[in-house]
Amino acid sequence: MIVLKSPREIGLIREAGKVVSEALARVREVAVPGARTVELDRAAAEVFQRYGAVPLFKGVKNGRNKPPFPASVCVSINEQVVHGIPGERRLREGDIVSADTGCRLNGWCADAAVTVGIGQVTPDVQRLLSVTHETLAIAIREMCRERKWSQVAAIIEDYVHSHGYSLVEKFVGHGIGRDMHEEPQVPNFVSKALLKNDFWLEEGLVVAIEPMVNVGTKDVRVLKDQWTVETKDRRLSAHVEHTVAITANGPQILTLPEAQTLNAACPSAYNLPLRD
Repeated sequence: MIVLKSPREIGLIREAGKVVSEALARVREVAVPGARTVELDRAAAEVFQRYGAVPLFKGVKNGRNKPPFPASVCVSINEQVVHGIPGERRLREGDIVSADTGCRLNGWCADAAVTVGIGQVTPDVQRLLSVTHETLAIAIREMCRERKWSQVAAIIEDYVHSHGYSLVEKFVGHGIGRDMHEEPQVPNFVSKALLKNDFWLEEGLVVAIEPMVNVGTKDVRVLKDQWTVETKDRRLSAHVEHTVAITANGPQILTLPEAQTLNAACPSAYNLPLRD
């Protein structure tokens, strides 16, 4: 069941979103050639500790008899899609790195992700990053204009495919509030399952929207660490995410340094500050 949030509750999620935004800003500062991926995790953990926020990912279990996730941030590099475990691996010039993190503050959760280039990246890599960020921007913009999520998902899917890329289908966005994962599921593509479980874009809805865009196949596999997910063809993948609420004034992005509400006019997707 989808639980709609009151303006007060959205405000509390927004407070958690500010902390997530600051944590990702620190991660971006640390994400330079030569940095170890564990340093990105430590940077975010320090922000959470300073605010008394609880990291959402640390200790999460991925099924029976599987190890809990050991870090505050998922750090996924190049062909890795999501759930990469931070460690001693060093970032190299030309890599792309996805950092996904979330926290609970005063009982409410927020979740966001960003993919950035390390040093100088090739034009092809920059194109992937640009299309992925624009995909999320377009999704948020279209929430102003459409009535059901399936209509937004169709626009997302068409946009990504028009650039020759694919969308990961095994992992999708989600509702968020008291818990990190709530109803509804928020896919970036149209399927029979979505059409059967479609939902209205109505005031009080809070969702984490997170397109994962692949250069090649949409198919993925889980590595031996039982967490890290990579593309089956080992081609590049990028992942971005924001927690977004629908308010009386339009969709509001809750995981930016300053909350931004899109009114009915809905500015161009390209003007949204999705990179903070």
